[in-house]
Amino acid sequence: MAKLLFWISAGFAVYVYIGYPVLLWGLQAVFRSSPRKQSIEPSVSLLVAAYNEAAVMADKIRNSLGLDYPADKLEVVIASDGSKDATAEIVRSFYGSETVEGEAGGRVRLLNFEENRGKTAVLNDAVRELRGEIVAFSDATSMLAADSVRTLVQSFSDPRVGAASGVYRVLKKDQAHLGAQEDLYWKYETFLKVQEARLGAFTGAHGSLYAIRRALYPFPPEGTINDDFTIPMRILESGYRVAYEPAAVAYEEAHEMEGFSRRVRITAGNIEQLREIKSLIWPPRPFVLFCLLSHKTGRLLVPVFMLAALAANIALRGQFPYNWLLLGQALFYGLAVLGAMISLKPKVLRLPYYFCMINSALFAWVYQALRHRRAIPSRIELDQLGKRPPLG
Repeated sequence: MAKLLFWISAGFAVYVYIGYPVLLWGLQAVFRSSPRKQSIEPSVSLLVAAYNEAAVMADKIRNSLGLDYPADKLEVVIASDGSKDATAEIVRSFYGSETVEGEAGGRVRLLNFEENRGKTAVLNDAVRELRGEIVAFSDATSMLAADSVRTLVQSFSDPRVGAASGVYRVLKKDQAHLGAQEDLYWKYETFLKVQEARLGAFTGAHGSLYAIRRALYPFPPEGTINDDFTIPMRILESGYRVAYEPAAVAYEEAHEMEGFSRRVRITAGNIEQLREIKSLIWPPRPFVLFCLLSHKTGRLLVPVFMLAALAANIALRGQFPYNWLLLGQALFYGLAVLGAMISLKPKVLRLPYYFCMINSALFAWVYQALRHRRAIPSRIELDQLGKRPPLG
């Protein structure tokens, strides 16, 4: 039984991180179905939900106004979620003489919500005020490549496409403790998303930059953790495709991507996403269901299987080849512990710590769920595990 448990557990972890990408690559080569794209210029509302983002807001607005897109077809809308700092004042400083707060008169608009209610509540109210045919969502800390919006909206030339995601790249990775590891991880994630999109099975989006047809906005429930998954997923469920455009690039500094609380929020969002599985069973969407189970659900279960493999390996110590496998596990977890305490060099030695950190987020989520006695703790409760202030 110990041998069976070990090989099932180890095999599952290997499948999720290695086997699934290989299988996915093979499937998309046979069943590829990419949307057609051509140059179009629909009206676009670039919507940024912000909470206490004064430190980056001026740069974000300048970056948005510098996009290579017709000025008369692009509005930049900042929705302040009860910010207590100078976020609203900074936005107002960009007003032209013809622009009135909250009205569609100029290129920069402010929707200043007095109460901090959470990102999804702000998005739901803000979308009703937009005038663009396409709504592009972006984070305040993400800086967009000049051609990113122009490139992203090309996917909407295909009427089957209801949402499209850009990609983000990590900047200043050498200035963050795990910047290089975060960069490698997101390159790996980008590869997976490209293959899923070619199967027509891409479900989520990058919060740094994604877009939808405004008429399809699904108004998700307040308290939704991962809007960048739920919104595209609901559009997919309504019969449209979600496109992935790696040439539409948003940049984010590595330190913005770090933090254990962020990994716990991602885990909580992935657990929240399990609610969508039933909608993929009927009408059947086999590729989407396969990708969601292998990618999102598989990642959630890997930490449990890692512990099971370790426990089974300990029970099998002294037997060949399990003694050598146990030694390998001991070295791996030893490097993870060292990586948590000191900055190991070369950087490849930090990978065990990074891998264990992102997987241990599941256990932090379990702790928070038990502590607050509900399946999905709030975003604020999850952020109590770290120092970065929550958006909601």
